[in-house]
Amino acid sequence: MQIENQKLYPPEEYLNLDTSSEERHEYHNGLIISMSGATPNHNQIAGNFYAVLNFALKHQPYRVFINEPRLWIPRKRVYTYPDVMVVQDELQLQEERQDTLMNPMLVVEVMSGTTRSYDKDAKFTAYRTIPSFQEYILIDQYTMHIEQYFRTEQRRWAFLEYDNSDDVISLNSLSLQVGLMDIYEKVDLDRI
Repeated sequence: MQIENQKLYPPEEYLNLDTSSEERHEYHNGLIISMSGATPNHNQIAGNFYAVLNFALKHQPYRVFINEPRLWIPRKRVYTYPDVMVVQDELQLQEERQDTLMNPMLVVEVMSGTTRSYDKDAKFTAYRTIPSFQEYILIDQYTMHIEQYFRTEQRRWAFLEYDNSDDVISLNSLSLQVGLMDIYEKVDLDRI
């Protein structure tokens, strides 16, 4: 992640830039942040998680997205691109936008060395302001390690972590189980 410059931009200017650019950008309360390209491990993990969810949730009232569309978090004035999102029932789109969601229930982020702190702190803080948001999965792309956070009641979250190949994550928001071996399928943890 790299801040384009220190100038503060209105959301409309960011949206014009991001929509016309070949690169993706995030927006944080006026700052435009360029997103770097993803590694093969990052893409494989996100793709694996998406595939498991998309297959398991077919014919159910859920929509699964990978890398796009953009997510708008109005209370924090943040636009971001989660690696995987699940929306239940109807999509809530930002007014006058067809490419920007506002109501994920589950968000999955694959952490890199440069995004780890941001994903765990500021991004999670922003996600928690979304009324529909119930569960957050953070996946390490360098070692087999996953952190799971899920809402237990208003303003209370539970935390679990997994780091064994035979571990199985029970997704609280979806009543679905996913094995770590399925998430890390074809991921080369030796190539770092």
